[in-house]
Amino acid sequence: MYGRPARGPVPARRPRGVTAILGGLAALALAGALGYLPVRVFIDFGIDDLPKDAKIVLGLYFGAALILLLGALGTLFRAVAGAVLLLIGALATIGAVVTEPLLLYPDYFTQFFAAMFRFEPENAFVRVAATVGGPVVLVLAALPATFRYLRYEPGDYPSPAQTHPERSHPPPDW
Repeated sequence: MYGRPARGPVPARRPRGVTAILGGLAALALAGALGYLPVRVFIDFGIDDLPKDAKIVLGLYFGAALILLLGALGTLFRAVAGAVLLLIGALATIGAVVTEPLLLYPDYFTQFFAAMFRFEPENAFVRVAATVGGPVVLVLAALPATFRYLRYEPGDYPSPAQTHPERSHPPPDW
């Protein structure tokens, strides 16, 4: 037949890390935005003056920010646990955004989101970032390409010298 003769198994290419890196960077930015809200409120009002429900909501935002920060760092350092933390952090982010109107404004659930996307309340950018960024990080972290990149180890596949001996370097005594 025409073409190149068969020489054994074709080595698998190194997976691309686009989804993992984008997910890590998006989570890093989202962690910064989510962490801003509790820090700003604690500086302005202190923790003792806040009602119990507000403390719960701010704790959810702060917890999601910490999980996303750890997940982003883990993912950028190519640890599979980083992607798992990104998944958990993204779900915590979505939970924090949904829990806020349920606890603080129970009768105004839809009005809360309408005002939020009009950027009317103070620090609405944090809530919009969480509403948009949470699902984005969730999808990027859950993609199979992310886990393929994070699980890849160079020794898993045969080297080109093993599959194509004619391309290997000559022996040292040559």
